[in-house]
Amino acid sequence: MSAYKNTLAFAQEKDQNDPLRKWRDDFFIPDFHEKPVVYFTGNSLGLQPKRTQQYIQQELNDWAKWGVEGHFDAKNPWFSYHELLTEKAAKIVGATNKEVVITHSLTTNLHLLMVSFYKPEGKRFKILCEGKAFPSDQYALQSQAKFHGYNIDEAIVEIFPREGEHLLRHEDIIAKINEIGDELAIVMIGGMNYYTGQLLDMKSITEAGHKVGAKVGFDLAHAAGNVELSLHDWGVDFAAWCSYKYLNSSPGGVSGLFVHEKHVTNDEIIRFAGWWGHDKESRFKMEPEFQPIQSAESWQLSNAPVLGMAAHMASLDIFDEVGMTAISKKREDLTAYLEFVIEEVSKGAENANFEIITPSNPKERGSQLSILAHGQGKDLFDAMTKEGVVADWREPNVIRVAPVPLYNSYEDVYRFGEILKTSIR
Repeated sequence: MSAYKNTLAFAQEKDQNDPLRKWRDDFFIPDFHEKPVVYFTGNSLGLQPKRTQQYIQQELNDWAKWGVEGHFDAKNPWFSYHELLTEKAAKIVGATNKEVVITHSLTTNLHLLMVSFYKPEGKRFKILCEGKAFPSDQYALQSQAKFHGYNIDEAIVEIFPREGEHLLRHEDIIAKINEIGDELAIVMIGGMNYYTGQLLDMKSITEAGHKVGAKVGFDLAHAAGNVELSLHDWGVDFAAWCSYKYLNSSPGGVSGLFVHEKHVTNDEIIRFAGWWGHDKESRFKMEPEFQPIQSAESWQLSNAPVLGMAAHMASLDIFDEVGMTAISKKREDLTAYLEFVIEEVSKGAENANFEIITPSNPKERGSQLSILAHGQGKDLFDAMTKEGVVADWREPNVIRVAPVPLYNSYEDVYRFGEILKTSIR
């Protein structure tokens, strides 16, 4: 970090030498504020690619021209539209094409996957998740346990950071898996924690879960499009992610779903079935018995929401052109620069101490840094908002910021630091 400088000239020089700098012009930077916006909340909603309108307009035009015939005669036939997204999405999460499908919404997909992989029997009925998981995950797990007739306090085991710490220790996760042992039915945990930005060792967690006979799955809402993933090689049983954060694919955009290759051809796995998961060759024969597609597509229910998928394809095409390796390289450097700037501001502050609770190891985090603002309250966040910073406040005093490599600049980071400095109460 000593190579960094908290100066405008340094930030502008970094931007000038940034191989990804041209991609910023491919996104709409919000202009609702009287001052230039520093948009650091791509971990909540990614910015709109400028090509998105064109992609959606193509489908609107074909709908107008073809009506129902667009399912087969549109430029991008709607019958198979979701297939246009598969390969690009699979690259992002490190999967084979048959292991991935884009469909539904995130929590819907988690429920559908748990129907298949949470199969409590006898004393093996427990679910392991992180303490204070994102509420939607908590609700999904609780309702699954209740659906199977279990008391949630007995069925759901939460693992928390140690007293006085903010992060989960990897050895504690593995120890808890081993402790539950043959009572553990499923591990369902956030691959990257939404609050702290901590990236978990999913490979080791998967191995530990399998050793005790459990299935292992991850919510990748904050990981997909943010960090490099290898779901297939890690042997993960299932995963789901949204597309509207780092994947920039519209508010509430469609979700991604992963099922490992070893499971997709197993017709005995229970699914909540729908006709879009039925064998494509015989789908329109309207047969009464479900015949699953031999891929993750068999977890689909209804036909594709094409307009939402068009928005997703616009972003996936950018990811395919840039590549996760290049994105990750800039992400590490841009996030490290932000870390440096925050620490420099903290050193010079008389009545504030900014503690970054996100891991300092680049291999254990993505773009997000969570700042614990000691000595400050929401007044600090509100003052920064008035100066054009778009970030995220979490009670009691955490500010989450995420410099996204595709559209954020080093100058954004410098400006954030200056606004942080002048906003201290």
